[in-house]
Amino acid sequence: MSKPKLISFNVCPFVQRSVILLEEKGVDYDIDFIDVYDPPAWFLEISPTGKVPVLQVDDEILFESNVIGEYLEEVYDPKFHPADALTKAKNRAWMEYTSPLYGGTFNLMMAKTKEDADKYIQQMRDRQESLNEIKQKRPWFNGDDFSMADIFAAPYFVRVEFFKKHFNVDILEGNANLQDWSDRVLARNSVQESIVEGFDGIMLDRMKENGSYLLDKQNV
Repeated sequence: MSKPKLISFNVCPFVQRSVILLEEKGVDYDIDFIDVYDPPAWFLEISPTGKVPVLQVDDEILFESNVIGEYLEEVYDPKFHPADALTKAKNRAWMEYTSPLYGGTFNLMMAKTKEDADKYIQQMRDRQESLNEIKQKRPWFNGDDFSMADIFAAPYFVRVEFFKKHFNVDILEGNANLQDWSDRVLARNSVQESIVEGFDGIMLDRMKENGSYLLDKQNV
């Protein structure tokens, strides 16, 4: 089996989860970035949905980030799912729960009015409260062991930190439990390695192109 290749957009949070998992497992892999707004014909031929990420293994193609993550977890050691079947299933449910939070960060980036920005911030705060309740005050989601649930939340925390750094928008404000979790996740070498060079600039450029309220507000 040849080394796997990820195909994605350079700031896609969903491929970032796969990158973190590959880094944690020490797997040699390739990654190619495409423009999702102008995808090449060859990508549309191999991606049934026309979306990223895609994982190429030899001549086989996998799509959907959750499926890619589960494949990598099954094939490569060490394992990051809990061994207990019920705990593993609960973790998978909470991993899926984090996905809409990525949509929230994108919506906040693209919001053109204060009203919309405030709405998306509140939606994320409301949704993350359930994570706060299930993630007790302990190092990682499941306790002492870093897991897939931590990996799947990581790209959200990367983007939360981006808003805090550049716009003084603290989505985790007043939530010491989630802030501690975020700090621990962001300190992982695998998470830092998953952030593409120039990430902040790419994000800011996209906001500028879209006429983002947060960026306009900053320049007032």
